[in-house]
Amino acid sequence: MKNLMEIYTRKKKDIAAIEKELEESVYTDHAMLRETSMHLLKAGGKRIRPVFVLLSGEFGSYHLQTMKHVAVPLELIHMASLVHDDVIDDANTRRGQLTVRSKWDNRIAMFTGDFIFAKALGVITQIHKPAVHQIMSKAIVEMSIGEMEQIRFFFHSEQSIRDYLLRIRRKTALLIAISCQLGAMAADAPDWISSKLYAFGYNVGMAFQIRDDILDLIGTEKQIGKPPGSDVKQGNITIPVLLAMQDESLKPLILSELDRIHKLDGQTDVTQFLDMIRGSEGIDKADLLSQKYIDKAIASLDKLPNVQAKKDLIEIAHFIGNRSY
Repeated sequence: MKNLMEIYTRKKKDIAAIEKELEESVYTDHAMLRETSMHLLKAGGKRIRPVFVLLSGEFGSYHLQTMKHVAVPLELIHMASLVHDDVIDDANTRRGQLTVRSKWDNRIAMFTGDFIFAKALGVITQIHKPAVHQIMSKAIVEMSIGEMEQIRFFFHSEQSIRDYLLRIRRKTALLIAISCQLGAMAADAPDWISSKLYAFGYNVGMAFQIRDDILDLIGTEKQIGKPPGSDVKQGNITIPVLLAMQDESLKPLILSELDRIHKLDGQTDVTQFLDMIRGSEGIDKADLLSQKYIDKAIASLDKLPNVQAKKDLIEIAHFIGNRSY
């Protein structure tokens, strides 16, 4: 954790500039849109995607002004997707704060998300590289498919691990992958470097989501900023649950609990379900899978120049693999 703080301290001025640019980007004369957007922005977050953009830019010709025009839209896209997620999930809190849909309503949340998406597209126009726009556009399409697939698989207990991995690739890993790739491209780094950084971001992104799904099952509300078991209440069956069901003696009990939760539309206590998964091998197996992705991420940096950013990316990868919030 100390090393992570050192990385953020090293980039403190640049991160502050991005934070300021984020505020300016969502500013609007429309009072309610301004209020909802600022509410979302002030809820904070790790700003992992902008940090990946900045660090990847250090492998090329680094200019903050250029980096901002990539980092800001990618964080805005992430923010917009969270607002839409919260509507789908009926989520009341995120990061310990009321969600936009909870503080206002679903309609206002949807239009806030659309507004922030549109703002992201406006900022990225400052980058005069068609390939950057094509990559970002394709990623948004894939994210949308990932969200649709998540809905399609709600309470679908026969889904495969491959179904799950493909879903999180689209939902989470791609945006982190292109944060690394586009940061390098904007800094005119060679193609082979941006490709390696894409691979790093993709593998870190997969580990990030798997870790998220583990924390939803084993974390406390204080740690994760939402009630534990939120995923299963909405029907989202994640990797620790799928791996726990590989135990034939446990599978019927898990299926019975899933059926009960489904019938009650998630409006029920899930303590028994959580205890079942926590007592299974599902958590440890999911942790091992997450660690495999972290190892692959770090291996993809092997041939990159030994600049400070490389060491920083490795530190962040280790943090993501072990995080508890």
